[in-house]
Amino acid sequence: MSSRDLPPLTSNYWRRFWRSQHTKPPPFPKGIDLVGQVAIVTGSNTGLGFESSRQFLTLGLSRLIMAVRSVERGEEAAGKLRASFPNAVVDVWLLDMSSYASIQAFVAKVEKDLGRLDIAVLNAGVNRLAFKVNETTHHEETVQINYLSTFLLAVLLLPSLKNKSPPGSPGRLTVISSALANIAVLPDHSSTAMLTALDDQKKFGQAAYGNSKLLGHLFLWKLMDLEYVKSEDVVMNLIEPGFLKGTEFNRDVKGGLAIGLKLFQALTARPVVDAGTTVIDATVVKGSEAHGCYLADWEVRPFPPFLYTQEGRDTMDKLWGETMTEFGFANARGVLEGMKR
Repeated sequence: MSSRDLPPLTSNYWRRFWRSQHTKPPPFPKGIDLVGQVAIVTGSNTGLGFESSRQFLTLGLSRLIMAVRSVERGEEAAGKLRASFPNAVVDVWLLDMSSYASIQAFVAKVEKDLGRLDIAVLNAGVNRLAFKVNETTHHEETVQINYLSTFLLAVLLLPSLKNKSPPGSPGRLTVISSALANIAVLPDHSSTAMLTALDDQKKFGQAAYGNSKLLGHLFLWKLMDLEYVKSEDVVMNLIEPGFLKGTEFNRDVKGGLAIGLKLFQALTARPVVDAGTTVIDATVVKGSEAHGCYLADWEVRPFPPFLYTQEGRDTMDKLWGETMTEFGFANARGVLEGMKR
């Protein structure tokens, strides 16, 4: 049963969080073999992206594209993987998720230089604690990178995942999300555009990260409603890897808050090696049953409760329209229409 068909969860979020954080990964099925396959992992020089890359290579992945903002740091991380997996090809490609131009250049390189593409994991993201405006798009950076840039990249990669994966073996596209989307509350946008409300510094707060992830849920549900992406072409989903330790994701947290975070991590955080298995599960273990779904704890779960309400559906429609307008420069709507052919 897909996420959209499941009833929304109504139990206490923090009780679910505690239970989730202490859930252990199930064993992988025997016989998984990724020999010959090619994968892209964004933000793969550290943390979950690096660990996911390592686990793909452990399963025999033949070629890994490490899509990173810093080629120097990417090469340093790639060196470690090359040493451990000398039979695999590990490439480092520049991808700055704060730049639409960089995203388009990256996709053009995929289309030109890759003869095959099986898996794309969109892991790169930020958790800004202070309000910051993107210099080129003028959107708030958390929403820019976690939502707008991530889903522009997702849309633009769809044709390559469809056309460059072997017949009968659909491409796989997984976007890293967060359970915080379940309790996110979007700012009031009744008298303005949704993206305008999200760009308002007066409405920015600690909930910005969860809000940015909720937008991704709204986008995926609408994408499935419009039937642009078929499971026989590309299996696309969102996953919750858990609240983690052993990553640099919360590097912006300083002072007393950082101390508190470390204590909270010591009590509840999931090891990054366990989190890496959620990526493998979503892209390799799960099949078409995971298409258009949200996964957590290695299971298909319902979307955030907000999506099942009339307000949620109205917000979804509004956000979709604004997002397609935002992506007009890249002909995103035309790309999606082309997926139906």
